[in-house]
Amino acid sequence: MSPKGYHFIVEASGCGEAIGNVQQMQEILVEAARKAKTQVWSVSFHCFPPNGVSGVVVISESHLSIHTWPEESYMALDIYTCGEHSMPEIAVQYVIEKVKSTHTHITEITRGLNDYGEKEFYHSFITWEERRNKHNRETYSSK
Repeated sequence: MSPKGYHFIVEASGCGEAIGNVQQMQEILVEAARKAKTQVWSVSFHCFPPNGVSGVVVISESHLSIHTWPEESYMALDIYTCGEHSMPEIAVQYVIEKVKSTHTHITEITRGLNDYGEKEFYHSFITWEERRNKHNRETYSSK
């Protein structure tokens, strides 16, 4: 399949105080992009009263975006990368670790065009839940 991209959709609950701090969330997402071996081009974050955070890090390989609801200890994270050298899984794990979530649900979508001559779009997805406090992972495959 070519071109090919990886899209991670992360739901995280039981998050710590970091998700209510716009500066801290910006630093976490920029560092996640760097750890994923991507090139950062643009950064835009905003704090919504009383303390929700939304932000995006535009990278050469696509983007990382986040929306938080600190009053609910909840965060929605979206990471999409393409290219042979990016490592989005590392970015996902880094953000989850830094926000100290107690429960996450992650959907990984492989996106792109098929290699069968028609060059039609194609995608597949895998979801898993990770309970940090139990250190286990259950993987479910879906199509």
